[in-house]
Amino acid sequence: MEKRIELERRARKANQITELNLDNCRSTSIVGLTDEYTALETLSLINVGLTTLKGFPKLPNLKKLELSDNRISNGLNYLTTSPKLQYLNLSGNKIKDLETLKPLEEFKNLAVLDLFNNDATQVENYREKIFKMLPSLSFLDGFNCNDEEVQSEGDDDEEVNGNDSEVDVSTDDGDSDESDDEDNGDVSLSEVYNDDLEEDNSDWEEGEGGDDDEDEDSDIDEADGEPNESTASVNANEKDAEKPADESQARGKKRKHDG
Repeated sequence: MEKRIELERRARKANQITELNLDNCRSTSIVGLTDEYTALETLSLINVGLTTLKGFPKLPNLKKLELSDNRISNGLNYLTTSPKLQYLNLSGNKIKDLETLKPLEEFKNLAVLDLFNNDATQVENYREKIFKMLPSLSFLDGFNCNDEEVQSEGDDDEEVNGNDSEVDVSTDDGDSDESDDEDNGDVSLSEVYNDDLEEDNSDWEEGEGGDDDEDEDSDIDEADGEPNESTASVNANEKDAEKPADESQARGKKRKHDG
């Protein structure tokens, strides 16, 4: 315990320390904690293994004392050198009867006492007797004299967290709306894209259809006897071939006539 105390001091003077945590340091008695800690207001000795409070120092400004989960069965009179004590946690110890708690009557400012998981809590009318013994007491084992539970700081934190969760929910709704808008935007873009594809396909089909129509028109023209360009060129060649024959025949006739 002495080494732990030195570690918690962090080179500070004993009379400057207002809070000291010695939880789990393992010791059966108070060792190394002296009357020099005159400014100490909060002291925690949870799960240390204490079997006695003999040697507990005089701490004139001590207001909160944590002694839960030890093996204390008596000797609460050693605490009376800290008259300003307001909060005392003795849960998880070996206190078996209410007589052991009599020294606590000296604490005129004691408002919170926890004796949970002690055999003394099994005494008949235990709560009623403790509140009668300690008139300044407001809460015993987490409940007042009307069995109303004390609201801890953790409850306040839960309420704050609850409000935060509501804000988060509304924020999520906004995000979902935005995602819906994005989805709608994607759909409209795909529709526009599909429309463009359809227009391109229709233009391509019309172009092929136009070529077919031209072929059909040319076939119809040939069937009606109207020559197209290829037919006209063939006819012109035939006429050119016939002209020399006609001219030669005309020359022959002329020669006969001259003879």
